[in-house]
Amino acid sequence: MATLGAPFVPLGDGEPAGHAALPRPWQRRGSLSSFAGALEAFLGRAAYDRGPWLAVALAGGIAAWFTLPDRASWLGAMALAAALSAIAWLHWRGRDDRALLRLAAVSLGFAFVLGIALIWARSALIGTPPLAAPAIGIVEGRILAREEQPAEGRVRLTLAVREAATGRAVKVRLNVPLEGDRPGLVEGAVIRTGARLIPPAPPLVPGAYDFARKAWFDGLAATGASYGELVVLSPAPEAGGLGRMQRRLSAHVRAQLGGSPGTIAAAFASGDRGAIAPDDEAAMRDAGLTHLLSISGLHVSALVAAVYLLSIRLLALWPWLALRVRLPVFAAGLGAAAGLGYTLLTGAEVPTVRSCLGAGLVLLALAVGREPLSLRMVAVVAGAVLLLWPEALIGPSFQMSFAAVLAIVALAGAQPVREFLAPRDESWARRIGRRLLLLFATGVVIEAVLTPIVLFHFHRAGAYGAFANVLAIPLVTFAAMPLIALALLFDTVGLGAPLWWLAGKSLELLLAIAHFVAAQPGAVRLMPQIGTLPMLLYVAGMLWLALWRGRVRLLGLPVALGAIAVMLATPTPDILIARDGRQAGVASPGGQLLVLRDSEGYAMETLRESAAMAGPAIAIAETPGARCSSAFCTLRITRGGRAWHLLLARSKHYVDARQLIAACSAADIVIAPRSLPRSCAPRLLKADRRFLAEHGGLSLYLGEAPRLVTVAGSQGDHGWWRPPGDLRNATGGALQTLH
Repeated sequence: MATLGAPFVPLGDGEPAGHAALPRPWQRRGSLSSFAGALEAFLGRAAYDRGPWLAVALAGGIAAWFTLPDRASWLGAMALAAALSAIAWLHWRGRDDRALLRLAAVSLGFAFVLGIALIWARSALIGTPPLAAPAIGIVEGRILAREEQPAEGRVRLTLAVREAATGRAVKVRLNVPLEGDRPGLVEGAVIRTGARLIPPAPPLVPGAYDFARKAWFDGLAATGASYGELVVLSPAPEAGGLGRMQRRLSAHVRAQLGGSPGTIAAAFASGDRGAIAPDDEAAMRDAGLTHLLSISGLHVSALVAAVYLLSIRLLALWPWLALRVRLPVFAAGLGAAAGLGYTLLTGAEVPTVRSCLGAGLVLLALAVGREPLSLRMVAVVAGAVLLLWPEALIGPSFQMSFAAVLAIVALAGAQPVREFLAPRDESWARRIGRRLLLLFATGVVIEAVLTPIVLFHFHRAGAYGAFANVLAIPLVTFAAMPLIALALLFDTVGLGAPLWWLAGKSLELLLAIAHFVAAQPGAVRLMPQIGTLPMLLYVAGMLWLALWRGRVRLLGLPVALGAIAVMLATPTPDILIARDGRQAGVASPGGQLLVLRDSEGYAMETLRESAAMAGPAIAIAETPGARCSSAFCTLRITRGGRAWHLLLARSKHYVDARQLIAACSAADIVIAPRSLPRSCAPRLLKADRRFLAEHGGLSLYLGEAPRLVTVAGSQGDHGWWRPPGDLRNATGGALQTLH
């Protein structure tokens, strides 16, 4: 008879051999202790620096709050992190051989919990519920901000108003046509006008821009457009504010330098991008140069560095002062003052404030003789920004800025780069050549690091951004911005014209680079919506690669490359349905987007980006094989080896009930902007007004196992998410003046 296992053979102490392989409790504790010892040794070898990792843990808590669906999961994540930290503290308390591990577990757990608590509290304190429904009526309010957008033919006003029914003070944003503009429409004035208001819109389709979330943290309850007569009820105070100074500076620059160069110069000088022509902005975007138009790290750093270097050089020419004052400290103070003034003048947006903080820390490090460019400096700036604006974490500006800075710091700290830049006896031509080569390599690295982030947020990225930036960044830093600054300075005595001419030529060259690069074949990469999980894996891999030291950092490379491989394999949605059902897009195998309504606008642009198709769309009514009436279109497509029949509503015209029921029963998918009767029963999906009101926009992947992705599925129980047909978290009523 067969037996299972070997017979027990007594050992020297009389214990059977079969039991010898089973770990005793003390043996398991020994294994855990060995694992903990290995982790402690790893932290020591990899040069664990708690500063950068604390910033990562804080960001991880904020990201967890946005990703997890409801308060039960938020509390659960906080409780789990706190429990693990407490266990680590109690278990390894008093053990010097576990000091690094204990400190890491406790501090990172605390930072993670703090991140969730911060963003949760900020959402509760400043989050603004939207209006209940679109409204038309008379609005009276005080102007809080004015933004000129002549390229769009409008002026944008932010008003403080109060709801008559509830007394709630809210902010609304109105677009005023240029013909309705007048001198009195400035900050502080009280106005009355007719307005059409709508609540901030959720994403049109999954992965599209979430304006409702941004408006929630910006305090906006509604947006819209004014109509009729606009009356100034109370003029603004005489004292000028920063907004008025910014507009006067922008107008002065455009008056001195006309055309497209003038609009770019105004953006550099004052942060006003409203006058930039759409084709110029598109060329800068497709060439990977949009970051030059946003006042952030490059502009603030260039100004601060110029003031610091000029100050320390000029002051050194005064021996009396140089012998009595620490010039680096004095120059750092002047640079900090210049950076702060520039930040305030250009609107003090979050990216500019972030850059000003970073530049201030660099100046402080130079003043006290410390290393100015380090991971700790980056961590301190990131932590400060997240403490003040935790919602900035999920924005592309924060992610791209810190990803670029981390790439620069990690590259500069790499041993091969240090050896490449080490001083040596060589000609000036070879020295400049080495630095130019490193500049190009840095541009390539930054472009490679940023491309997945750009594709995740915008579905498109410039393919030749590294080449364009190598030319454009030195041009802007060493020519355009200094010339603009000198021209403004010489304008005080009426001698700025020659400098404006030179500045215009440098900006014409910048625009020529942008248009040339953007016009090249394959200049733009397109990508459908990338999933959150591969994006998180990519970020984790890149952080591992940047923050550790030694060969262990290379373990992050396969994680990041694997995430990129998953991103590249992202499928294109077969059908995209807008949140109101009025627009839908069908991806054709030939790379064209078939749309229900062939009209340019935000909806069409969003559908093209989400489907990763840049070419012109084709109306379904003009597609071979489609049959259309005034009310409906039918379309047959083949996906996954089978045919799918679509029924799409074109209007709200009356349709005979029996004909509608028959058409629905013959269709797999029905799309309509109105509610359809329950007797309309397609085989797979009925995306009518009732369904879309609950789930928002849709992405449908057809195949052997059809998959539906909804906007609601990614929103969770956050305050800004309100399905189009849902009135929870919303208030309504007429609006009156906020005194």
